[in-house]
Amino acid sequence: MASVWAFSSPFLISNSSLSRKSIVSCENITINKNQVMDVPTMATSVRRSGNYPPSLWPYDRIQSLNSNYTGDKQMPRLQTLKEAVRTIIYKDNEKEENPLKLLNLVDDLQRLSISYHFENEISNVLRNMYYNFYETPEKWTTMDLNLKSLGFRLLRQHGYHVPQEIFEDIKDDSGNFKGHLHNDIIGLLNLYEASYHSLEEEHILDDARDFTTKYLKESLENITDQHLSSLISHALDIPLHWMVPRVETRWFIKAYEKRSGMNPTLLELAKLDFNMVQAIHQEDLKYTSRWWNETTWDVKLSYTRDRLVESYMWAVGTNHLPPFSPLRRIVTQVIAMVTTIDDVYDVYGTLDELEQFTEAVARWDINSIEELPEYMKICFIGLYNSTNEIAYYTLTNTGFFNLSYLKKAWENQCKVYLKEAQWYHSGHKPTLEEYLENACVSITMPLLLTHISFLTSVSSIEEILHSMERIENIIRYLGITLRLVDDLGTGTDEMARGDNPKAVQCYMNDTGATEEEAIMYVNTLVLNTWKKLNKERSGVMNYQIEKELTDCGANLIRMAHFMYHEADGHGTCPEVVKSDILSLLVNPI
Repeated sequence: MASVWAFSSPFLISNSSLSRKSIVSCENITINKNQVMDVPTMATSVRRSGNYPPSLWPYDRIQSLNSNYTGDKQMPRLQTLKEAVRTIIYKDNEKEENPLKLLNLVDDLQRLSISYHFENEISNVLRNMYYNFYETPEKWTTMDLNLKSLGFRLLRQHGYHVPQEIFEDIKDDSGNFKGHLHNDIIGLLNLYEASYHSLEEEHILDDARDFTTKYLKESLENITDQHLSSLISHALDIPLHWMVPRVETRWFIKAYEKRSGMNPTLLELAKLDFNMVQAIHQEDLKYTSRWWNETTWDVKLSYTRDRLVESYMWAVGTNHLPPFSPLRRIVTQVIAMVTTIDDVYDVYGTLDELEQFTEAVARWDINSIEELPEYMKICFIGLYNSTNEIAYYTLTNTGFFNLSYLKKAWENQCKVYLKEAQWYHSGHKPTLEEYLENACVSITMPLLLTHISFLTSVSSIEEILHSMERIENIIRYLGITLRLVDDLGTGTDEMARGDNPKAVQCYMNDTGATEEEAIMYVNTLVLNTWKKLNKERSGVMNYQIEKELTDCGANLIRMAHFMYHEADGHGTCPEVVKSDILSLLVNPI
């Protein structure tokens, strides 16, 4: 898959006679037109505003990005370093005398984001580790906590089933964690990270997570080793399993450089690779910036969020690897468009207008939009042209004509947005269950995965449909988790402007809980839904397409943890992610 590409459609595709079968959805979305017409509409002269700040990233600044790491001039050094690291892996794996050293090497390669160069070698290492040290209980007895915890995390991450019982001896007969564990701070840190790979009903890991979280927090003030202290603070902020890989890489390269005994070959490769990949990302961003500028949505629809660069950050979080420029560019376009359309439904449009727009998207007929107001014509034609261009790119580069599937995904997206608008205008307060049924679609997970599915290792549309059917539960859990994390980060601002109840408010309405209690419940729901995802994802590790799709979906959730961790970085507070964007997309190491 080429790392640099551009759409080159000689025409815009009009209405298609293909069937409009949806690839992914959480439910069959239906809109009762009579019910819509019965809801009182807001006067067309009254418009709400999200009061979003303008973009922090002028067009000219984006277009001026450049790098010294483009082209092939760095490739000879890259190949030399890769061979040197490959030799290190091979020699350590051949000896098998120090499993902890080998597992730490694998962990470093992953966190430095250079493991993709050594997938076969790492696969061999972990296979040997599993069968030699982790396959049966009798092989665990001589392991210390650190070896157990690190091996457990890496093996579960790669699809090996290591049971939680590997940790059943860390408690004494009274149910307390054994005292000697307190002396192994690295082991406890790795146990903390391992606990986030738990499944439902794994109470040993639940207890381990609670204990290590409390102990590590209390230990921070007594730790004099700055490197160790920074590792613990970083882990407590967002656990590694929930961290965006590319964001983790930028942080970990600095941390690794300060570590005693670090390998300079690994460090040089990590820095060079980071800068070379960043150069590719800059070209992606410049391409999508030109596309966005041509839509004129940032000017013509100025009441909506202008978040092109932040949208590209979501795409980088989804898959940052060099071969996936087409995926990043398409995901950026979809997120930028859906951000605008979301604001049309949530803030600006009247109910009559929103009903008209939803019907126009369902018809997908450029000749049927005469009745739309001017701003909606601009919105529809931009969506229509961009989606047709995406379909043209997919057809010419993969042989799949996916327009009917993309249209259906956008139709479903607009229908769930319309349902939320109905709730707002009628004053309806949904239950949490009712809210999440709609929200697992409205959060755009099905829309994004539909677009991504045609950019995976597929050989036919039938294969895509079969894969989507196989991961139906995963898609639902992905959508719910993404919505809950989003709500926790954006709900306060959205409720302040009078939006529909979010997950926290729905739970409060259902149960009479206080806001603090509801926030705690939603955080617990996030953790428990991650457990469901962990289980479901482990079952598709050996299916290439399903794994690619679920990895992208999980990375979108990780992006939400990042984007909304401090505040609403995609909406009201874009400045909270500005420094990260600079370090990931602008400034080389």
